[in-house]
Amino acid sequence: MDIQGIDHIEFCVGDAQQSAFYLCTAFGFRTAGLGGPETGLPGQRSLLLRHGDIRLVLTSALEPDHPAARYVAAHGDGVACIAFGTADTRAGFAQAVARGAEPLAAPREYRLGDETVVIAEVGGFGDVRHRFIQRSDPTGEFLPGAMSTLATDPEDRPELLRIVDHVAVCLPAGTLPPTVAYYERVFGFRTIFEEHLEVGEQAMNSKVVQSDSTGVTFTLIEPDTRFAPGQIDRFLAAHRGAGVQHLAFLTDNILGAVTTFEDRGARFLETPAGYYAGLTARFGDPGLGVEQLRDTNVLVDRDHWGEVFQIFSRSVHARDTFFLELIDRHGAKTFGSGNIKALYEAVQNAESQSNLVTASAEEL
Repeated sequence: MDIQGIDHIEFCVGDAQQSAFYLCTAFGFRTAGLGGPETGLPGQRSLLLRHGDIRLVLTSALEPDHPAARYVAAHGDGVACIAFGTADTRAGFAQAVARGAEPLAAPREYRLGDETVVIAEVGGFGDVRHRFIQRSDPTGEFLPGAMSTLATDPEDRPELLRIVDHVAVCLPAGTLPPTVAYYERVFGFRTIFEEHLEVGEQAMNSKVVQSDSTGVTFTLIEPDTRFAPGQIDRFLAAHRGAGVQHLAFLTDNILGAVTTFEDRGARFLETPAGYYAGLTARFGDPGLGVEQLRDTNVLVDRDHWGEVFQIFSRSVHARDTFFLELIDRHGAKTFGSGNIKALYEAVQNAESQSNLVTASAEEL
């Protein structure tokens, strides 16, 4: 199937303006388009945000029975649609339905002058849908005749983010194999990586599926119920089912991106000092330097092809069900799974030391 990459990702949110304000202020996105009843999108208000080649659409319902309202009521703010760029929407839609995908919206054409965009939708995982997008002009109007283009923001901001590197998806236990099979059968994805990861008393199974173009990558994760409940279980309970846990944005300068975004108000997870104390023993000196990584809380892992640097934002969602990742690849092709265990062990060591100090103080 001809899937070229991620055209855009649509969030359903309670307040599009408020969500856009955070992403624009903290992460340097720019508002590039506006849609609503006055532009031909009844019952909703949508904002288009851009940073690098990343396009996010934030949609809020204006009516209680709008699909965006139902999504937010069930899951809170979150990713509702992942759109695939394609050369032929009608062919992609027909092929996906023939292979077992649920048809959600038949092909529809949006036109303005010589520009056309053809859209169709099929089911994905949970309540997340997939949209096929065929554009006559990839650099033209986002949705001709249905979304207004806004003037370019004159503020000088560095373009620190490039593309969506991957999408991390949490699945209920037992649904990983059929979900992988669905993406392989319907969309022609391939499994490029899989692992069983044990972290303390918790464990998870993970498979990474990718389109033939390599432009779309999903990290699919399910909890291992033979172990104690953990973060995946908490996500599934709060989100009420399968959903996108985080988006990973690719950057060529993770140290500069973290510093810039923190100055603008973004908040990232802090890394215990013990993590960096063990870095050199794990695999020598990382390319970006231990001190620079310590100062920015950036994590590092290594595979056969090189190093990968990453950091996770703090969640600002009411249900604590969604966050962002920044990832900087220095040749590495995997996803930093070694960081999960190393970070967990460092946290455990830090907690043990803290408990020891507390016990000693109480004895005094």
